[in-house]
Amino acid sequence: MDEDRRISYFLLGLGVGVAVGILFAPKSGEETRQLLKSKAEEGKEFVHRRSSEWKDSASELLEKGKQAVVKQKDQVVAAVEAGKQAYRETAGQDGPEADPSGYVEGV
Repeated sequence: MDEDRRISYFLLGLGVGVAVGILFAPKSGEETRQLLKSKAEEGKEFVHRRSSEWKDSASELLEKGKQAVVKQKDQVVAAVEAGKQAYRETAGQDGPEADPSGYVEGV
C-alpha cells in the first residue's frame, strides 16, 4: 500500500514538474514538444520497469507459498503415518490397550 502511494506521488510530481517547466521555460514549440515526448518516454519506462519488478516479486511470493504448502503437507502426511504406525504397534499387543474401542467413550 505504501508503495502505491509512492508511485502516485512520483507521477503527480512528474506531472507538476512538467507543467511548471512548460509554463516557465522560454522554449519554442518544437523544443517543448520534444521535452514532453522525452518525459512521456521516461514515465513509460518507469512504469514498465516497476511492473516487471512487481511481476518478479509476485512470482517469488507465489513460489514461497507453494513451498510452504508442500512443507505443511509433508508434515501432515508424516504425522498421519506416525499415528498409523503407533496404532499398528498398539493393536499388535495383547491386552486391553490393543482394543481401539477403548479410545472412544461409549463404544
